[in-house]
Amino acid sequence: MIAALASKDAGSILAIDADPNSCLADALGVSNIQTIVGICDEISKNIDKIPAGMTKDRYIEMRIQEAVAEEEGFDLLVMGRPEGPGCYCYVNSLLRAIIERVTKNYNFVVIDNAAGMEHISRRTAGGVDKLILVSDYSVAGVLSAKKIYELAKSLKIKIGSSGLIVNKVSGPMLAIDKEVKATALELLGAIPYDDAVVDWGISGKSVFELKSKALSDAMKKIMYKLT
Repeated sequence: MIAALASKDAGSILAIDADPNSCLADALGVSNIQTIVGICDEISKNIDKIPAGMTKDRYIEMRIQEAVAEEEGFDLLVMGRPEGPGCYCYVNSLLRAIIERVTKNYNFVVIDNAAGMEHISRRTAGGVDKLILVSDYSVAGVLSAKKIYELAKSLKIKIGSSGLIVNKVSGPMLAIDKEVKATALELLGAIPYDDAVVDWGISGKSVFELKSKALSDAMKKIMYKLT
């Protein structure tokens, strides 16, 4: 989606990797990026380096804003993960505050969350224009997407619209049609399984170098619905 928006020159884009596993930067071909967690850890170990007259929270926020990587066609912010045992509560709170402040400067903000319900339950984003759930081609995957959507609604997160994408489809959509309809989500698209995507996944190359007609055609239809 980020690559598609960038190629269309649709407007300014902020990509946010809110997954502790932090795969988005690699997928976008960005390296040596500072993370929110890394900045917090560094400051905690060097409290004496905080400028006089500035609170710790304000200094952290300033450093995070400076850490937004400016790439060709998009900017990127990465949450990261603790090096040892620790809680993400404070980092999520920071990320939520940054999202509220920084995102106003962009036409599009694409947030990649970890698979599952954690970021929904922690309300990383208080409001979402378009909530997009991605499932693999399985009954279990689609039912999981349904549960995540229901959780988001129960938490009263402000959602403009919601949709489902089924990925790696290797058979007829009719096989999971009943489950898809039961989600009450609009089916934004079905992305077919493609060996070219598998080969890209083990190549270490950025998504901008991914050549897959099947994926490209599917994403064009999805992006038409989204934008």
